[in-house]
Amino acid sequence: MTDTNAFDAATLRLFDEVARSGSFTAAAELLGQTQSAVSRRVAALERAAGGPLFERLPRGVRLTPAGAALHRHAAAVLDRLERAGEELAALHAGRGGTLRLGAFATANVDLVPGTLRRFATRRPGVELRLVEGLTTKLLERLRAGALDAAVISDYPAGLPAADTGRLVPLREDRLLVALPAGHRLAAEDAVDLRDLAGETWIEAAPRGQPTLLLAACAAAGFAPRGGLRVAEWTGKFGFVAAGLGVTLVPELAARAVPAGLVLRPLRGQAPVRRVYAALPEDPLPAALEFVRLLEEWEACTTDSPA
Repeated sequence: MTDTNAFDAATLRLFDEVARSGSFTAAAELLGQTQSAVSRRVAALERAAGGPLFERLPRGVRLTPAGAALHRHAAAVLDRLERAGEELAALHAGRGGTLRLGAFATANVDLVPGTLRRFATRRPGVELRLVEGLTTKLLERLRAGALDAAVISDYPAGLPAADTGRLVPLREDRLLVALPAGHRLAAEDAVDLRDLAGETWIEAAPRGQPTLLLAACAAAGFAPRGGLRVAEWTGKFGFVAAGLGVTLVPELAARAVPAGLVLRPLRGQAPVRRVYAALPEDPLPAALEFVRLLEEWEACTTDSPA
């Protein structure tokens, strides 16, 4: 039975050099070994292979049919190893490989796409993969090694107490109120939440789940009057535009608000959520570059109008 453990990378490289040069002596010179050492290793490989791999000639050697078959496989293996080394070098240098990212939904409106557009220009050899999810799930994937970086927030109940790796603060995301264009408060520069105490509120979260809306209204001294509930937060906009209620919108999602709605900041101490980039303790260079570009994007857009 053939001993496949004998076909290690170093032995296959020696075998390849002998096959290409047609000489034990020439291969020994290329490898910096003695001719006798090369001969011994070839003999050991032939024993493991179950028969001769080279035909010994008066001047040099020639592959036997078995040797030619093994050489085809050896060349393929060595080529794969070389390409693996190149890919790993590119990965560790941030020039190639795959960058696996995660983000919560509203971060994917503008913050993440804008950052990835710049990242793709600077690191065209890096393949990008993105998953969307809640912060708790994203952190689980980050800790499990399934993500290289994630954009997370402390909404709705703060960050989990478990190890979150390295956190880079990005911004405080304030709440805006979305009103139909003809609403009585649409012309105001800012809206006091108490002036909306009698309004019907469009919500996306299931009943009983803590939300920024509940926290904001509680701070203003009233409980919001529930209205229609939709599965996706973007679906709220259609109901507001139809005059069926009002809703709160994170500033991160402001660019997704369609025409026909008016966004106004809240007057007073409105609740905010804090947004972070999360990294493992030993991040890839490409992940560090992504986070650096997130910070640059924030610096360029923080003072932009909503």
